[in-house]
Amino acid sequence: MRTELTISSDAIDECGLRRKRAMSSGMGAAVYFAGAVRGTEGGKAIRGIEYEAFEKMAEHQFELIFTQAGKRWPVESIRLAHRVGRVGVGEVSIWVEVVAPHRDEAFAACQFIISEMKRVVPIWKKPLV
Repeated sequence: MRTELTISSDAIDECGLRRKRAMSSGMGAAVYFAGAVRGTEGGKAIRGIEYEAFEKMAEHQFELIFTQAGKRWPVESIRLAHRVGRVGVGEVSIWVEVVAPHRDEAFAACQFIISEMKRVVPIWKKPLV
């Protein structure tokens, strides 16, 4: 299984990432998820979110999550980009791609990755009011 992880303060270029997708002939599904900053947090209006990460530990945790996903589903590749620093309302803070033979497997693996990330990856957010 191929994996690619990017943690950066740079804006996420969704179109550029999608153009780099590589699928073998046995794969039939590529699922993409883009999570954007909402204009409210806890019922209050915000201007954005400041993301902070313990990057070495985040990288380690993501690799564990990717490995778990690969053991549960026949995933060919996982790519994930997460922003750190200031991210404005409407901007993408996380982007995930999962390539698998079928859509059910790709969707399930993508959901698992996002849920586990929120649970164990040391990335913190602070709303900007």
